[in-house]
Amino acid sequence: MLDTAEFTALQVARNDRVLQITLTRPELSNRFDETLHDEFVRVLEGLREETDVRSILLGSEGKVFSAGGDFEFIRAANEDADRRRRTTEGARRLINALVALPQPVVIALQGAAIGLGATIALAGDVIVASRNASLADSHVRIGLGAGDGGCLVWPAAAGMVRARRHLLTGDPLDAETAYALGLVTDLVDDPGEVLTEARGIARRIADLPPLAVQGTKRALNRLTQQRAEEVMETALSYEEATLASSDVLEGIAAFKGRRQGQYQGR
Repeated sequence: MLDTAEFTALQVARNDRVLQITLTRPELSNRFDETLHDEFVRVLEGLREETDVRSILLGSEGKVFSAGGDFEFIRAANEDADRRRRTTEGARRLINALVALPQPVVIALQGAAIGLGATIALAGDVIVASRNASLADSHVRIGLGAGDGGCLVWPAAAGMVRARRHLLTGDPLDAETAYALGLVTDLVDDPGEVLTEARGIARRIADLPPLAVQGTKRALNRLTQQRAEEVMETALSYEEATLASSDVLEGIAAFKGRRQGQYQGR
């Protein structure tokens, strides 16, 4: 059984049959550093055995849902081959945990979801977003291959042509456009309404017959797992290779300095 008091970068709370996960470091834009990455994976893996949890609500504190990967985490991986391998294995565990969950996941998207943040959002079953929210996979902009799930979830959610457009440029997709294209399932006007709407959907799912809901979710998971088997190892290998490049260091420096990067392809 999950210990709801053991985490530092997120909170876990039960409300009847709904389990709410909240990313709780708005001062860091809820970036996935090593701590959050580890805690999030542990929660997801633990939920496989939580038979009394019938739906999951995932949200975050602050104006940003998640800014994705942590730059210091990336820099450390650039300098250390063992850390790069651990980073790749961590990404593999996270994706495997996401696509194995038997409970439906409702995402409360009150702001920007970037990189891994967008991957996690698009891996959900229901995405409730405010009009000010956005989705972006900016891996290529800082010199990384989109290895932590972007090449899996974007084509499934947006279609291959639209996924190529946004994965290869890193350009964001605003919530209204995402809703029109089917990436966002429910749209609300104000960020303050997102959690309430998402919680209501999660509760409705939790009140439905659990064998029917989880049987349907497991069948849908199988489709995603089959596609993951086709693409994830290739995507992860390219991300691990680009983690070792000088371009990724230049990409981070250019982003922080708000300037155009000078990339050498090595």
